[in-house]
Amino acid sequence: MPDSQRLSPDTDAELLLSADAVAQGIQRLAEQVQPVVDKGNCLLLGVLTGGMFPLVHLAELLQGDFLIDYCHATRYSGGTEGGEMCWERTPGFSLEGQDVVVVDDIYDAGETLAEVAQFCRANGAASVRTAVLVIKDRDRAAATPLPDFDAGLIVPDRYVFGCGMDVHNRWRHLTAIYALADTGRS
Repeated sequence: MPDSQRLSPDTDAELLLSADAVAQGIQRLAEQVQPVVDKGNCLLLGVLTGGMFPLVHLAELLQGDFLIDYCHATRYSGGTEGGEMCWERTPGFSLEGQDVVVVDDIYDAGETLAEVAQFCRANGAASVRTAVLVIKDRDRAAATPLPDFDAGLIVPDRYVFGCGMDVHNRWRHLTAIYALADTGRS
């Protein structure tokens, strides 16, 4: 890891996915999302704060005209365990008639992604598709819909960070993905 991205001495972590692997995953994600952009009337909606990283890197690979917006919906609020959904900000653009691609960092339990997608549908989006950078390998409720698009990046059921995901609101900027050592699932 470059010196500028060194973790603090008290953070024991394991590299799970290199920056190159993440970049290749974002390229795969862009190839899947490009047809939605080509159709026209596309709005990329990042779920902040974690979705900022994949949103920006995805957007720079897409060709054509599209809107970029964000919402801030979280279940973590800086902690390491999910809780109640908290809406800090709803989308700024009207969703009416838009083909929305909801972009988030990780598909863990799927609750945040499902709630944001439902919000978009309820607010008149013509279509709603979901895209994530990483899928956590874990059991989840059968009723929880899988993302429509993913980067093909799978991580174990551990607390992971980097590429938009954080540890106590830090390390989102890392271009590789790490897991905290000696922790159970989040």
